[in-house]
Amino acid sequence: MWQYLIRRILQMIPIIIGISLVIFLIINLVPGNFIEAKANPKMSAEQIEHLKDLYGINDPIPVKYWKWLKGAAVGDFGDSFIYIKPVSEVINTFVWNSFILALFAFILEILIAIPIGIISATKQYSKTDMIFTVFALMGISIPSFFMGLLLKKIFAVDLKILPLANMTTPGANYTGIRYLWDVISHLIMPCLVLAFSGVGSLMRFTRTAVLEVIKQDYIRTARSKGLSEKTVIYKHALRNALIPIVTIIGLSLPGLFSGAIITESIFGIPGIGKIALDAVNKRDYPLLMGFSMFVAVLTLIGNLLSDILYAVVDPRVKLK
Repeated sequence: MWQYLIRRILQMIPIIIGISLVIFLIINLVPGNFIEAKANPKMSAEQIEHLKDLYGINDPIPVKYWKWLKGAAVGDFGDSFIYIKPVSEVINTFVWNSFILALFAFILEILIAIPIGIISATKQYSKTDMIFTVFALMGISIPSFFMGLLLKKIFAVDLKILPLANMTTPGANYTGIRYLWDVISHLIMPCLVLAFSGVGSLMRFTRTAVLEVIKQDYIRTARSKGLSEKTVIYKHALRNALIPIVTIIGLSLPGLFSGAIITESIFGIPGIGKIALDAVNKRDYPLLMGFSMFVAVLTLIGNLLSDILYAVVDPRVKLK
């Protein structure tokens, strides 16, 4: 087990370097930069060039990449042009807001999608299956911005039972239980939006995985032994059906930290997704580069967790 983990981690190093090189080249080939985007019209060309030299923008790409790589190796991704702070500090400030939002939405998504996916598979082509299929297709098809605006119209504007935007009430200095409820009430609508858009695909994926398993010979053998349908599905079929589902759950790890740009923008959540969008618009390339590498590393970790969970779900899978 430990040998497998060490080998996989060592294999990640050249992959991360390759990813960083590709991302760095793409970002640096994009026209424009922070100095040109924010320069005062009264500044002379010499002053602009001086600022570019000061920030290292005029350095050759190999020089810039080497400087960035040496810093990134020790956790220094440079300073954000917008916030005038280290990139790692900016990410740490905003990423946890996105994580809290995405985690609650992800838990809600799993609690809804997997059970109805199992029910839909066991009642294939029934009315129940059709209803769940329509529900899943609605979740996949309806844009998140439309669902977000619809929920705001119903619950915040018409019924006035939920706050319209932000993560906490502006100006309120709540503590304890009141603060916790204030945060929860602000997160209900964005959580519903994120969960609704993800339930459909996970539900259909679960349904397909369960259908493939319940048609296997060992399931028919279990039924012929007189086992109850509940035991057959939830003890024998579900465990094997979980293997592909584990892949989806493991690959969802980056999404818990990378933020939801549209949803966060609609509800005014100060999350990392909205910050990354601002970094693109304002040419804050150090922040954008640091955020991209953060998501890339999480993706690799998600793949590793998926492989480990395979062995947990199915003892036949050996980590070598």
